Amino acid sequence: QVQLAESGGGSVQPGASLRLSCAASGQVFSTSPMAWFRQAPGQEREFVAAVRGSTGMKYYGDSVKGRFTVSRENGKNTVYLQMNSLKNEDTAIYHCAVGSGSPTSSFLRYASTYTYWGQGTTVTVSS
Repeated sequence: QVQLAESGGGSVQPGASLRLSCAASGQVFSTSPMAWFRQAPGQEREFVAAVRGSTGMKYYGDSVKGRFTVSRENGKNTVYLQMNSLKNEDTAIYHCAVGSGSPTSSFLRYASTYTYWGQGTTVTVSS
């Protein structure tokens, strides 16, 4: 069993930065893909970013490209999300997720690819 714990959320003004962390406990393989999704009130869950364990390749949702950076530290079973130039529309609950195997790249943006999910950390961007 894998448990995930996100941290780093908060309330900031537009243009600010935040760094989210997600620590995984349990059997997490260094090859497992790890990802961030977010869900704003009344909206569907949205893919934010993913990083492969095997190659370290990174993938981003269109709305965060160029502003967010995902990274992972396999030795600590931790994935990070550096969020810069935050906008009001980035307000959401951010969840990290861990998958298994080596899914094709096109599947990394789908929530169904991931087996384990954290409870989420809230990010509020407002002036």
